[in-house]
Amino acid sequence: MGISAKRSESMVIANVSMFLALVVSGPIAAEAARAFFVFGDSLVDSGNNNYLVTTARADSPPYGIDFPTRRPTGRFSNGLNIPDLISEAIGNEESPLPYLSPELRGRRLLNGANFASAGIGILNDTGFQFINIIRMYQQLAYFQQYQQRVSRLIGIPRTQRLVRQSLVLITVGGNDFVNNYFLVPYSARSRQYSLPDYVRLLISEYKKILMRLHSLGVGRVLVTGAGPLGCAPAELARSSSSSGRCSAELQRAASLYDPQLTQMINELNRKIGKTIFIAANTNQMQIDFLSTPRRFGFITSKVACCGQGPYNGMGLCTVLSNLCPNRELYVFWDAFHPSEKANRMIVRHILTGTTKYMNPMNLSSALSL
Repeated sequence: MGISAKRSESMVIANVSMFLALVVSGPIAAEAARAFFVFGDSLVDSGNNNYLVTTARADSPPYGIDFPTRRPTGRFSNGLNIPDLISEAIGNEESPLPYLSPELRGRRLLNGANFASAGIGILNDTGFQFINIIRMYQQLAYFQQYQQRVSRLIGIPRTQRLVRQSLVLITVGGNDFVNNYFLVPYSARSRQYSLPDYVRLLISEYKKILMRLHSLGVGRVLVTGAGPLGCAPAELARSSSSSGRCSAELQRAASLYDPQLTQMINELNRKIGKTIFIAANTNQMQIDFLSTPRRFGFITSKVACCGQGPYNGMGLCTVLSNLCPNRELYVFWDAFHPSEKANRMIVRHILTGTTKYMNPMNLSSALSL
């Protein structure tokens, strides 16, 4: 055999070896990225409600006006939401798809899934006015179903490892105040419980949800607080505040809820014996730019970009609504939800914030353990 023939044979063998290596390493490479699972309400819903008969939907313009496709996706945002930005930060190629999306199949399942549904709360009676939404117990049932689907794809041991090494985000609780306890004067829950007792009920029920998540094999769970409930444009409009002051009763609710949530999370970690749950004080994160918006490049933290009525805080964001020309200048996109720019600031704190915002550590530190 001549030198050129030997060289050709060597090249063929090398190429075949490389091809086999790529084939063998394919599933490992696909699983190298951290799976990401999302549970909760409209702050993190990426489109599950598009597949439900419900009024809690964001599938019409101008929602999504700044999303890469410039089209509504079901996200309650002008653009990217918190799960999108966390996915981006941890290096995932795409944000987890809504669990109800027909596109979530095959290898895309290994990226994780978003189970969140706008309108839901910790309690099953929260959001009853939205009729058909995926309540927390159903989101957890879907997560079990997800694991069964992935097990058929890659086997049980690898599925357990994927879930154990994953990141989970859960954002729920705000609706239990806004769309339950304070929904109407003398609501059923407000007649049943004083506010401190109601907060204790929520914390008790939330603890059960988190323990259930832990029992399903997850290894790291980011839990966000209630946020500045009383400062949303919807609440300013509802209270008819000419001064633009945040609703005192809702701010009191957040001030009672958030410290107890952090305390409960710390107790769970001690009981388990390691840091599984991380608390994100989204109330404190947002108060910073709500109180001094211009310092952070906003012109207002009171008026929503999209809406109508006082503070653009009444009704839904629709094609007939007032719409600001530059969403970068507004803390709030609609009557309840932050703009993409505000979401980016929240995620920055989640990733690198001090213990003023994150307990017991920020997400970057937790993921490096």
